Amino acid sequence: MTTTLAAATEPRSFWVAGRAAAGERAVAVRHPYDGHLVARVGIPTAEQVDRAVRAAESAAAGFAELPAHVRADALDHVARRLVEQRDDLAWLIVEESGKPLQWARAEVARAASTFRWAGEEARRWAGELQRLDTDPAGVGRLGLVRRFPRGPVLAIAPFNFPLNLVAHKVAPALAVGASVIVKPAPRTPLSALALGALLAECDLPAGTWSVLPLDNDATAALVRDPRLPVVSFTGSGPVGWGIRDAVPRKHVTLELGGNAAVVVCPDWSSDADLDRAAERIATFATYQAGQSCISVQRVLVDRRLYPALLERLVAVVEAQVTGDPHDPLTHVGPLIDEAAARRVHGWVGDAVAAGATVAAGGTLDGCTMAPTVLVGVPADADVAREEVFGPVVLVDPVDDLDEAFARVNDSRYGLQAGVFTHDLETAFRAHRALDVGGVVIGDVPSYRADQMPYGGAKESGVGREGVRYAMADYTYERVLVLTGLDL
Repeated sequence: MTTTLAAATEPRSFWVAGRAAAGERAVAVRHPYDGHLVARVGIPTAEQVDRAVRAAESAAAGFAELPAHVRADALDHVARRLVEQRDDLAWLIVEESGKPLQWARAEVARAASTFRWAGEEARRWAGELQRLDTDPAGVGRLGLVRRFPRGPVLAIAPFNFPLNLVAHKVAPALAVGASVIVKPAPRTPLSALALGALLAECDLPAGTWSVLPLDNDATAALVRDPRLPVVSFTGSGPVGWGIRDAVPRKHVTLELGGNAAVVVCPDWSSDADLDRAAERIATFATYQAGQSCISVQRVLVDRRLYPALLERLVAVVEAQVTGDPHDPLTHVGPLIDEAAARRVHGWVGDAVAAGATVAAGGTLDGCTMAPTVLVGVPADADVAREEVFGPVVLVDPVDDLDEAFARVNDSRYGLQAGVFTHDLETAFRAHRALDVGGVVIGDVPSYRADQMPYGGAKESGVGREGVRYAMADYTYERVLVLTGLDL
């Protein structure tokens, strides 16, 4: 798929209450690898934004009352269309985000699964019966607990998964009958707009969804708008916590940053074990330039295994293919922009100046950071304490599991952790001890199944994604008590 100059310069429409609309001005979307113009995207006016919000509010009650099969059929349709258009959509992700093609293809497949799961969950969304005659006062009574939407959802999405993280907000909302307004990341609006085109093919009531590619500074008014009682945000911590502070009476779900750690335990000691650990760590410390909240950032290795694992890890990292993300063989493409690339490179330089050693990589070419392995990084370095969001991994030896788990927890983040072990007792110990939202045994923390609960502890956010769990987050329990029944 290629983009002609005419197609790139003609402003793309956005979606207001399910209908295509044009803005009075447009902004450019450029490819991070070489800066070429991908598209120009129209920006909604204040009146168009208000129209979308009014429509979402007006549609809310009727949408929640639709039969489950109507919502489920629409979600199934989008899932099928994502599969049918997977090649074009993957190319679009590459163009707007610089994500390598192999990872863009994987993202489209995951988005299709997310919508498929939502269709299935919409059919199962039935509620719970409770016998209330467990006490004398409840004789003849039966409780029915159902969940109802809190109201329209404002879904604010990031750049790093411009299709699937939009899907993780839109699909659960539609599944429970909550109207939704999507605000995609300014650098990557095209995937969300393409998803809107698929939603427009569905027989959903007008006003149940909109896709508004707004500037970030125009989003604050939407966040404060009382007609949008739910805000689902994925992105940086300062912005996310700022949203929560600004609207303390709203229901706010935050998926924020991490600096995910891996522990390599002493029993993971065979050559095959070490080869697998090195391959998985290298792959998911550097994939899509490390721009994932659960990209491997810190590796804590039993001291006896440290030399052998480090040697293997450096070799695999140095073998990662960097370059043009359109090339199917490219593993590591550019960061989203020059500012991000300069920041990551600067953090590496600061760590080296403070005593760290570069075991691999460390160089910058335009927006592309070479896959980098650091050892001996001071504990207070930015690259150790913050979320690097780049293809950089730190490797340190530890003396025992107590030290390893303590160092995993020595972070203000707590999204996911990986533990390479064959020992079931160690696995359950890790699950008890690690203050994170998910522990992955025998693999890196970067594993995520789209139906499982996903979210963090501490400053990694509040609430959970994963289709059924997001559906619960967007709704509240409402109890119906039936009286005078013979049970």
